[in-house]
Amino acid sequence: MMQIRRSEARGQADHGWLKSQHSFSFAEYHDPRWMGWGNLRVINEDRIAPGTGFGTHGHRDMEIISYVLKGNLAHQDSMGNIKGIPPGDVQRMSAGTGVRHSEFNHAPDQTTHFLQIWIEPNVRGIAPGYEQKTFAEADKRGQLKLVASPDGASGSVSIHADAALYAGLLDGAEAAELALDPQRMAYVHLVRGSLKVNGERLQAGDAAALAGESEIRLSAGQDAEVLVFDLAP
Repeated sequence: MMQIRRSEARGQADHGWLKSQHSFSFAEYHDPRWMGWGNLRVINEDRIAPGTGFGTHGHRDMEIISYVLKGNLAHQDSMGNIKGIPPGDVQRMSAGTGVRHSEFNHAPDQTTHFLQIWIEPNVRGIAPGYEQKTFAEADKRGQLKLVASPDGASGSVSIHADAALYAGLLDGAEAAELALDPQRMAYVHLVRGSLKVNGERLQAGDAAALAGESEIRLSAGQDAEVLVFDLAP
């Protein structure tokens, strides 16, 4: 079974300094049909205006991944991390027993565009943690590169969750496949461009939610950047 989640059907929020699109119920947006998918709880596509950002706030018991598409996200947290997150980097923050952080766009003339992703952890009450790695375009070109996993396999960031996240860049004749356990769930989020997922055409911001499937086939990409999640049910 595959459900298509079109970009325009997502929740919309416009706070002036922040424009956000919610794939799943979040804050004031509530859709009982889309509370999450498996243990994937949040995909927010955020655009932060120049010189603005999220002030210091707290999280606990959640695996939070930031995936920057344009600009640079300035991160500071109560663990002492002060980092810039550029496109190509994947940042993982394990909130655990509690962490406070801020995210800002310090650029005077460029919007920061990024995806904020939350995955339910499979262990709670751990010490907060942070990890950030760079993944070259060449490693994602024409294939799905593992960028987050429970054991940090293939140089991915480690997450305390029964989930794996892949990133790919596909154009023209490039294609990629991912075998799935039909007992698990999967979610394909198209970041940009267009792409066919198991024969169904997606445009930027669209997604495909899969359950009971044995594979994902990605083809006919046009300047496509895609994220694929293998998830616990």
